[in-house]
Parts: sequence; structure tokens; C-alpha cells
Amino acid sequence: MRQAVTDPLLNLVRRHREPVVAQTARSTVAAVMSYAVALQLSSEAAPLTAPLTALLVTQVTLYTTLRTGVRRVNAVVAGVLVSSGFSALVGLTWWSLGVVILAALIVGRFVKAGEFVPETAISAMLVLGVTQSQVAAMAWDRILETLIGAIVGLAFNVLFVPPVWVQPAGDAVLDLSGRMNRLLVGLGEDVRGFTPVSQAADRLHQARRLDHDIVEVDVELRRAEDSLRLNPRVREGLLSRVVLRTGLDALEICAVVLRTTARTVTDLAKKRLDEPLFSEEIAEGLQELYVHMAGAVEAFALLITTPVSASAEEAEDRLVRELEASRASRDVIAFQLLDKVREHPRQWQLHGALLAEADRLLDELDVEKRSQRLWEELDRQSREQREKNPVLRRIRQFRSRERAREREQEEERELEWEEES
Repeated sequence: MRQAVTDPLLNLVRRHREPVVAQTARSTVAAVMSYAVALQLSSEAAPLTAPLTALLVTQVTLYTTLRTGVRRVNAVVAGVLVSSGFSALVGLTWWSLGVVILAALIVGRFVKAGEFVPETAISAMLVLGVTQSQVAAMAWDRILETLIGAIVGLAFNVLFVPPVWVQPAGDAVLDLSGRMNRLLVGLGEDVRGFTPVSQAADRLHQARRLDHDIVEVDVELRRAEDSLRLNPRVREGLLSRVVLRTGLDALEICAVVLRTTARTVTDLAKKRLDEPLFSEEIAEGLQELYVHMAGAVEAFALLITTPVSASAEEAEDRLVRELEASRASRDVIAFQLLDKVREHPRQWQLHGALLAEADRLLDELDVEKRSQRLWEELDRQSREQREKNPVLRRIRQFRSRERAREREQEEERELEWEEES
């Protein structure tokens, strides 16, 4: 009995770096701290708005904490201002309540409160519900406690920087590639000999489930991207984000190709109920092709999730070998299928579809095209950041011109010194 009681605690300790555990611990500490601060600064006996705000704004990443804090403060201030203006003119009636809620929700959209738009209306209703003599104190306490909760939550994450969630995202990508690897190996087994329609349909169902898996990986990747933003621990956050994001995009396209391939094999199984899908020679070549493509997918996932240079080079070398072997197998099978179609032209379009789908998958994993996409995405995001921050762009341009001018002056002084000497 004692072992059963302590097991959950031991699991919680072991999983202390998981996002849910980190979120729980950080939110609790930040809420308690904000309440202690609010007790000293607020006039209310129980300033619970401060810990409530801290609970809402304290996230597992510094970037999301800052974004959430700004949105909540905007929502509360906007709601208080709207309600204060109405309370000075009219009291609480059914029609004034409706007007205040409508106005607060509209203003919340304009101030970009995001998910805290309802908070604008809540703050407005709370202030509208008090008497005229209490409006100013109520409004100030509401704003003050919200600021305390947001500032404490942000300060807590600044002093105790949240961990970088790249490793969970990398594990999710590797898990996805492992499922794709097993699916490709299974397709290689299905094309050999007699394949029942039920078995091919089950493989198609596995391929369709990859869409759900990609959604889960995308959630992990978004958390990792947010943890890299504004994080003092990270020097090349943009590069890490782009590598993971472009890699997941490529794997998503590969998942679509796999689903199409599984559907093609299922259609072939339906057409050939009492005979093998392919001859022994072609089936052996197809199985070899799918095994090499499975290795290429796994190597690609290792490449985009490996931070160490030596390991990344090893993964890239393996990817290149698997791609070369896959293309060699694909070329051999293409000639074999062409000869077979000339003898027996049944379902020739399905044979061509298998080759086209293999080409798409290999093209998506190509090392040179991956590098090209990577640099294009880096250039695009850098350009977008410059466009979003014109002031910073002007400062950088000014500093560049100043450095160029200093270099020119230094070169002129060196030339003068050489002429004098």
C-alpha cells in the first residue's frame, strides 16, 4: 500500500521537466508571491485579482508570459476605463449593463486583448456594480492588482528563466519519424506475396493516423519555438526554430505521400484478390526501396533534431547514403515495372503512382533542397522581423553607417601616416 502511495510522488519528481509539471509549480509560486505583494500595496482585504492574474499569465515560456501579461493588463485597463465613463453618467440598469458589455467587448478587440477579451467585460461589470463613491477606489484596486500579478509573473520568469522545450519537441519529431519508418517497412512487407485487402486497409488507416500525430508534434514544436524567443540562454534561437519548423513541414508532406502510397497499395489489393500484387523480382525491389526510404526518414529526423555538429554530420551522411540507395532501387524498379506493364497492362496507372509517390518523398528529403529551403526561410523571417520593427532597422542602419564611416576615417589616417613615414 505504501509503495502505491509513493509511486505518484516519485513519478512527479522524475517528470519535473515536463511542461505540465513546470507550469503547475511555477504558477503556484508566482500566485502566492503576487498575493503577498498585493496585501502590502492594495487597500482590499483579500486582493485575489493579483494571484488570479499571476496564474493566468505565468506560462512555461518567457515569451508567452510576456504576451499573456500584456494582453490581460490591456483587457483590465480597457474594461475599467469603459465602465468608469459609464458609471459617471448612469447607474446599473439592464440597458446600461448591456451597453457596457457590448462596448467593453468591442474595445477589447481593438486593444488586442486576445483570449482576454471577456476579461474586459468582466472588469467593466465589476466596476459598474459598485456605488458612485466607490468607483475610483474599485477601479484603481482592480488595475493595481492586475499589474501586480502580471509584473510578479513576468519577474518570476525573468529571474527563474523557464527551460528550453526543444528536447520534448525533438523527441516528438523522432517519435513521428519512427511511426513513419515502421509504416514504410510494413508497406515493403505488404507488396511481397499475397496481401489481403483487410491488411492493406489497416495499413492505410495507420497512414491516416499520422495526421493526428503531426498535430500533436506541432503543439510541442510551437512550445519549443516560444521557449526560444526572448530566452537569454539561447544565442541562435531563430536558427533552431527554423530548422525544426522546416523539418516538420517536410515530414508533414512525407506523411501525405505515405497516405497516398498506402491507398495505392490498397487499390492494388482490391484489384488482385487471388494473386500476388507483384512478381517476386519486382516485390523484392519494392521492399528494398521502402526499407531505404524508411531509413532516410529516420535519418532526416535525426538530422533536424541533433544539435551537436559531429552527430549532425553523421546523420546527414546516413541520409545521403539512404537517399542514393533509394534512388538506385527506384530506377531499377522503374524498368522492371515498364517491362511488366508491356506484358500485362492491367492497372498500369497504379504502378506509375507508386513510382511518382516515391519520387515525391525522396525529393522532399533531399539534402540540397532542404538547405535551400532552410536559408530561404531564414531570409524570409529575418526580413519580416526588420519590417515589423522599423525603428530597430533604422538604428541598425545608422550604426552600420557609423561603423563604415569610422573604418573610412581609420583607413585615411593610416594612409596619411604611411605618406608621412
